[in-house]
Amino acid sequence: MTSSLHCLYSFRRCPYAMRARLGLLFADFPVELREVTLKNKPPQMLDISPKGTVPVLQRIDGTVLEESLEIMFWALEQQDPQQLLDAQFLHQANALIEQNDNEFKHWLNRYKYADRHLEMTQIEYRQKGEVFLQVLEDLLTKHAYLLADNVTIADIAIMPFVRQFAHVDRTVFYSLPYPKLQLWLQQWLAHPLFLQAMTKFQPWQEGDEMVIFPTIKTI
Repeated sequence: MTSSLHCLYSFRRCPYAMRARLGLLFADFPVELREVTLKNKPPQMLDISPKGTVPVLQRIDGTVLEESLEIMFWALEQQDPQQLLDAQFLHQANALIEQNDNEFKHWLNRYKYADRHLEMTQIEYRQKGEVFLQVLEDLLTKHAYLLADNVTIADIAIMPFVRQFAHVDRTVFYSLPYPKLQLWLQQWLAHPLFLQAMTKFQPWQEGDEMVIFPTIKTI
């Protein structure tokens, strides 16, 4: 790479890529952003990450970060102006993110694509996912955010997946008995940094003008 910036390959609608972009935004850490289409992945991305999933970040020194959490933690370890990595919450945050990524994501995938997983009904898959929603609801009865009255890494790591769950059927989601979680999600969907994270970019092609993300100071 000849760029003076680290380079992030991303896909706007992927929840893993969303949280990587949120990590960069909260760190106010600029990178070169290359939007990809999953049906036509650029060879430059596949050369550095043959598994072909987003997000992928190539650092200036050539090292590659292939996991969203790795990218988030790396960016926030460089600078963390809002203290999302507050040590007093980090152990609990890691446990909650692990539950999201393993247990909740399993049921979310089946709820979203119930027609591909005929072992159970969509309602049954939704109810399995609601076990985690109840955990989040209980946490939000204590604080404005999941672990505290300020944002932690748990919020930005988990929110894109709750959003995806809600968007399977918004009417159903907002009829469920999780008012704190519903408000938390609505507030996130209107958050300036989330809106910036969801900026639309044209798919990158070699020779395109560089897209710097975030494009303006955010904190």
